[in-house]
Amino acid sequence: MENPAPLPVKSTGDFTRIAIGILVSILTAVMLILAFHPYNIWFLAFFAIIPMLIAQHRILPVKWSGLAPAIGIGGWLFVFLTAMFGNNPTGRVIQMVVVVLVILEIFIIPGLRRFHQQTNYRWFILHGIADWVGFEMIRSFIPPINTHAFMAQTMYTQPLMLLPVSIFSIYGLGIVVMLTNFALAQGVLIRFDKKWRFDNTAPFTRRSTMIWLTTAGIVLISWIGISLIISSTAPDNEQIIRVAAVQHNYPQPGHQDPDELQKLRLQEFTEQIRDASNQGAQLIVMPELGLGFDPQVTYTNELQALASETNAYLLIGYGVDDPRGWRNEMVLLTPEGDFMETYGKNHPTSPGEPPIITSGVYPVYDIDLGQVSTLICNDVHYTDVSRRLARNGAQLIAVPTLEGPGIALEQVAQSTLRAVENRVAVVKADVAYASAIIDPFGNIVALRNGSPDGEAFALVADVPLGTGTTFYNKTGDILGWLSLAGYIFFIILQWVTARRQ
Repeated sequence: MENPAPLPVKSTGDFTRIAIGILVSILTAVMLILAFHPYNIWFLAFFAIIPMLIAQHRILPVKWSGLAPAIGIGGWLFVFLTAMFGNNPTGRVIQMVVVVLVILEIFIIPGLRRFHQQTNYRWFILHGIADWVGFEMIRSFIPPINTHAFMAQTMYTQPLMLLPVSIFSIYGLGIVVMLTNFALAQGVLIRFDKKWRFDNTAPFTRRSTMIWLTTAGIVLISWIGISLIISSTAPDNEQIIRVAAVQHNYPQPGHQDPDELQKLRLQEFTEQIRDASNQGAQLIVMPELGLGFDPQVTYTNELQALASETNAYLLIGYGVDDPRGWRNEMVLLTPEGDFMETYGKNHPTSPGEPPIITSGVYPVYDIDLGQVSTLICNDVHYTDVSRRLARNGAQLIAVPTLEGPGIALEQVAQSTLRAVENRVAVVKADVAYASAIIDPFGNIVALRNGSPDGEAFALVADVPLGTGTTFYNKTGDILGWLSLAGYIFFIILQWVTARRQ
């Protein structure tokens, strides 16, 4: 049964509509900010963009409809990303990118609204999903934004919502969240059309709305059901090792300190490593650029003696301005004093970090504790490095970082997603702020956040090794690419529809 005839069009001044539309759109920005860290009110993500959609498609005049996403999405991204990166070169680049996106929204969205009106909103939900998730795929290629502020991140504290990511990827979770948002929004809009009409717009049909609401409900329930099935398959006889993430509370990169401070850095690390060893740690991870020298060349005997004394494997992070070029590396030192293959960071942090001359290798260390590997900081904001390490057999991936206090929990969220995607344990060690230990099913086993002032400590916990094998690990970001294809399809369809008109 179709909707009854809509109410007559109301005559309301543009200024009033714009003012109301702006206020309603601000609600979306606020809910998105609260859904992400550090607030972690994760369930808001499932309906956060509804106010923005109401403002965009009903409240605002057509020519001003771009204000809704400019305020709702642009406001959220500007606040969220600025809080993470601060007022530094990286932060300013991100702010410029967000401002450009906001300006584009203002000019593009009126055409999109006309497209939906011309097609009687038959593409409203499919376009909304493809637009959001497809653009997330595009953003993943844009340094320094990458996978920051993906909808999947809102769930990093909720393993029940994360586990199907090991099959469908973070883009799959983004599709579920956006399907729920747009289906609920259509339900709200059909109620809105019964009471108010500001423009001569064709209303949604009851049948279509019920189909989409039912579909969203089935998908969400199925997602949770798959998660329960995956969690029930966790083996009871997992190999468990005791690991540690150590911080020395030197926020600056090691190579920027003068030589006389290098010994102080090493002394602080030595204290924390001994503390971790006294707690039984078998594998100890140091942060990115924790030292400013190559441990295979400088202070080698001291480090070998420390590994022997603690009977622990040490993953050492350091940076060296080599005459051949920049080296941002990690190396594993065994209790017997042997250095294993070096890992060079594969995705330099931008803007600012030069290419790493030792990148392009993905070693996995076959030691008596299991199959251990590492990536470095910005590598965790891409899905390819961890996926490749897991394919090479990694059961545990270290994530050494050098971060500021604003981005501390961001990389914990990213590390959790990488753990679930590839069914690997993760040990994240920072220079001064947040360190975490995460199991292969996305449970944060241990977390300590030294923000905002920084803190030196050894975070120690038992963690099961993963299998390094998932469906996602074999197929990659297929749903991201499909969403991008849908994004392009709707750009073409919108252009064709406009031409026909």
